[in-house]
Amino acid sequence: MATVRADGSPHIAPVWFVLDGGDVVFNTGAATVKGRNLARDGRVSLCVDDERPPFSFAVLQGRARLSEDPAELLHWATRIASRYVGEDRAEEFGARNGVPGELLVRVEVEKVTGIADVAD
Repeated sequence: MATVRADGSPHIAPVWFVLDGGDVVFNTGAATVKGRNLARDGRVSLCVDDERPPFSFAVLQGRARLSEDPAELLHWATRIASRYVGEDRAEEFGARNGVPGELLVRVEVEKVTGIADVAD
């Protein structure tokens, strides 16, 4: 995921995310570079790829809305964790990541480009 630094340069960082309808949802620390960038400028780009042949990718662009609501943070942090670490550890990771000082980020996707089956 790429955000915009105060000097206009890009900052790129990996994120765990889930889709909610047409939105991309993730959480990050409010004091992190991406958290500070998003609080100042909500523009986001995200590249998602499939590393398995025949390879595909999508690039999403949009604007982020931020929330610090504790119930929302816990709910979404747990859903995100279930995708990456499985249901058996989702609550543990959700409780660790859905806490004060974190931001819930909801990206309203404005543009999607991509290619499916690149190697075909």
